[in-house]
Amino acid sequence: MENGTILDDVMAFASILAVFVLALVQLVKNSINIPRNAVPIIGLLIGLFIGVVAYPFTELDLVLRLWAGGLAGLSATGLFELAFKDRPGTTKG
Repeated sequence: MENGTILDDVMAFASILAVFVLALVQLVKNSINIPRNAVPIIGLLIGLFIGVVAYPFTELDLVLRLWAGGLAGLSATGLFELAFKDRPGTTKG
């Protein structure tokens, strides 16, 4: 397989996984009282887990599925925070 094709496959798989990771992260956030700064690491861990258990749905190697799951976990958490959280103010204080 060519490098560009591998990256395309990983990104496509991460895009699909992000939906499932987002749903599971929201389930965890609503079920368990956790600190806000722990949400990205939980998203990452859920993404890695989903990437591993998605073995029957893809022909990607384990390492590539872990990359896709990690990217999905971090992006799903960031997308939700960006889209649904009102964060007034600036970064410089």
